Amino acid sequence: MGSVKVTACCRQLFLPHARALALTTKMASSGNIICSLRRNLSSSSRLRSSMPAWVIDEYGNNGVLRFTEDATAPSVNSASEVLIQVHAASLNPLDISMRRGYGSNLLKLRRDPVSLGQNGAEFPIILGRDVSGVVLDCGSGVTHFKPGDEVWAAIPPWKQGSLAEMVNLTEYEVSHKPRSLSHREAASIPYVAATALSALVNAGGLCRNNCTNKRVLITGASGGVGTFSIQLLKAWGAHVTVTCSHNAEGLVRGLGADEVVDYTAGDVATELGLLGKFDVILDNVGGDSEQWALGLLKSWSGAKYVTLVTPFLLNMDSMGLLEGAVHSGLNLHQKAITILPVVEDTFLFSQVPLAFQKVERGHARGKTVVTVAQEEEGTGVTEEEGEASDTPEQVREEVRQAAPKS
Repeated sequence: MGSVKVTACCRQLFLPHARALALTTKMASSGNIICSLRRNLSSSSRLRSSMPAWVIDEYGNNGVLRFTEDATAPSVNSASEVLIQVHAASLNPLDISMRRGYGSNLLKLRRDPVSLGQNGAEFPIILGRDVSGVVLDCGSGVTHFKPGDEVWAAIPPWKQGSLAEMVNLTEYEVSHKPRSLSHREAASIPYVAATALSALVNAGGLCRNNCTNKRVLITGASGGVGTFSIQLLKAWGAHVTVTCSHNAEGLVRGLGADEVVDYTAGDVATELGLLGKFDVILDNVGGDSEQWALGLLKSWSGAKYVTLVTPFLLNMDSMGLLEGAVHSGLNLHQKAITILPVVEDTFLFSQVPLAFQKVERGHARGKTVVTVAQEEEGTGVTEEEGEASDTPEQVREEVRQAAPKS
């Protein structure tokens, strides 16, 4: 069999179901506690009708971001739902794309099938796909969580996001946060982890048992997906070659990269060609890289080219909708997490527009995180996170003073 090209939409939308990519060990039966017995602990959160959040009321550039204290507060409305107080969120390139309207037709239909053809029916939208926080309330059928549990999650693109005080998810989309990670660190992992796992395992056919002596190339490896993928592949025994700019070489080598090619220093395709052929190529860049990357795959070996830059949803935006159902989720357990969170920069909740500008400039060195609420003692917070130690009331006042007025 010759080489195979795989278009992996997972970075943008098509992530595997939580159970399919679960890295967890089975939860002990002692954790099977009906959370409805504790709902009195969070009655005040359930009664609130509004909350502070960053929203968009139209698609566009950074100017469409609007801070409000009157966003509709989520609540537990079904037996399987979990209400989470957001402590930290992180931004992904997907948030920039969604702000511009990428995938808006399909996502609007997924949010509300009866809204088909109704312009603007999806607004206001809260962005942010990563969350780390604390459970406030649980539905009567939730068995794996209780109020007070520290959790993290990758939020599906059709649901309201994490740049808010609270977010509502099903228990199947949530996992217990590793105790070894602070909320800031934890918020940097879920979406890129789900994306990398989907690309490398589902599309690339790689796993712990077949990576020994596999040669893998990652283009644009200094961002969130790349830094996670390097560590995962090295833990599985693969030989990893990456492309990045010269000033990111120390980062990627520190994460385990075997070969590093500076894409700014000359003909990257020629230099990579001198290193030998690859079993799998994970492309985080797109553009003209697709033209030369296919020539770097091993012949007649089932080698695969997996791209995370796809026009799929752009075509759907311009050409119409396709039927289908998409599910996403991520379930990670502290025993499975030995991967280093790579946080490049941290912003306060009042600085969300600045965080978007940072991500939009590109050339990432890991993840950009937004701290929303105070870290409690014993959650792994470090001294360098001191700027995030304001009380919720102080954070709200900072946002009120710094945010553009609606």
